[in-house]
Amino acid sequence: MTDEALARTTESDGAPALRRNLSVWEAIGVSVALMAPSMAININPQGSAGLVGRAVPLTFVIATVAVLLIAYTFVRLSQRFNHSGSVYGFVGVTLGPRSGAFSGWAMAGTYIFYGAVTSMASGIFLTSLVQRLFWKDAPDWLGFLLGSIVLAVVWFLASRPAKGGTRFLFIAETTTVALILIVAVVVAVRLLVGNAPGGHTFDLSVFAVEPGSDPSTVFLGVVFAFLSFAGFEAAATLGEEAREPRRDIPRAILGTAIFGGVYFIVVTAIEVMGFGTDAKGVKAFVASGSLVGDLGATYIAPWIGDLITLGAAFSAVACCLACAVGASRLIFALSRDGLGPAPFSRVSARHGVPNVAVAAVAVLIYVFIAVSWFVLRVKPFDLFVTSGTTGTLILLVAYVLATIGAIRLLFFSGARKVATWEIVVPILALLVLAYTLFRNIVPLPTGAGLWGPGLAVAWLVVALVGVLARPAAAVRAGQLLARSEGLSTTEAPVGG
Repeated sequence: MTDEALARTTESDGAPALRRNLSVWEAIGVSVALMAPSMAININPQGSAGLVGRAVPLTFVIATVAVLLIAYTFVRLSQRFNHSGSVYGFVGVTLGPRSGAFSGWAMAGTYIFYGAVTSMASGIFLTSLVQRLFWKDAPDWLGFLLGSIVLAVVWFLASRPAKGGTRFLFIAETTTVALILIVAVVVAVRLLVGNAPGGHTFDLSVFAVEPGSDPSTVFLGVVFAFLSFAGFEAAATLGEEAREPRRDIPRAILGTAIFGGVYFIVVTAIEVMGFGTDAKGVKAFVASGSLVGDLGATYIAPWIGDLITLGAAFSAVACCLACAVGASRLIFALSRDGLGPAPFSRVSARHGVPNVAVAAVAVLIYVFIAVSWFVLRVKPFDLFVTSGTTGTLILLVAYVLATIGAIRLLFFSGARKVATWEIVVPILALLVLAYTLFRNIVPLPTGAGLWGPGLAVAWLVVALVGVLARPAAAVRAGQLLARSEGLSTTEAPVGG
């Protein structure tokens, strides 16, 4: 089936249809924004440093390899299928409608929790600016208020055509990344010429385990590096809105993974060198409130730190928008096939987007904010950490199902779809995913740290029970999946 034919299929069947108006660059915008490289580069490396010291860049090298292995699954499946439900469509066709529905609701949960993460991140960054520039004693709860305002803006943007929204988030994220790269270049040059503050120099030891350390600890740090890539596959949710989905969506997914790997490896190496590779430097690295911001203030000028912080806030807004877009498309696809409330399958006649599903996502995030703020009385950063842990654990489960589905489709469904040797790639991906899940839950956290795993399990259990309780709906969904946009296994063989 041609992409032009795909563009007409849903409308001709009389089902709610999304509009095909996105280019490959706009699809990349969603994946890049949800991965949020400018936000991640200022936070996640610190988790790795606490475990591996100066070898943070090495953990990102390993994580990049792991993500490329996982990207294989999404590239191969999106070459064959295009569906707004992403893993729901992928897993539904390869492992069955019940597994698909479960993975779809799991992935929707990931995006919703990440929406809470990013709205809080924007509130935290903006509060930091307010405290430094205008109101020194501004209370912590200001982060909740500012994050809520940001979420309202995201709700408005997500209720409009994805074409405009993705352009906004792509421009916001690329501008921030460009600013970070400028700071990184300046820091690298000063390290190379030997006039860096504190006598720090260009030191490639950041790619080696410290003498006397257990090499296996590097794989503990990889967990934090892996989290930085979360969302690289978000373009898959735009399979029904891309002009040429079977070409552009795989390119967007793979391109985002490659870009993320190069970016994280290079910038984290400069960050560690900039702070210093000795024990004192690593300690300062771990304690930093904004890694690139602090480097900019030290190596260039104090005001550069404010620009980086502001850029990180915009990155968080863009990421929140990508989360809302991804979650709403998944909920739309599930509900359209009878596996969710019927109103969520409605598409705005004016804007061509699932506006009811968008509203549901925003309201649910507001509930998380309200409970954290008024009931639990915690700080914005506490909600940030808990939601991030929850969303990531759910995400890994969805990745596992998608990878198993790819293995079954490509290598055990009869006619050979790809070269036999390629089975090594998804098997290695499964090993990485299993290990990452294991390291996140063993040993089981205690106290406040238990909230993340607890909420993840709760969401997955509710999703599983909901799917199992509606077997008839699952059968209907399987029939719809089999003949919906590009999901028939008799069409469009996977490319080489």
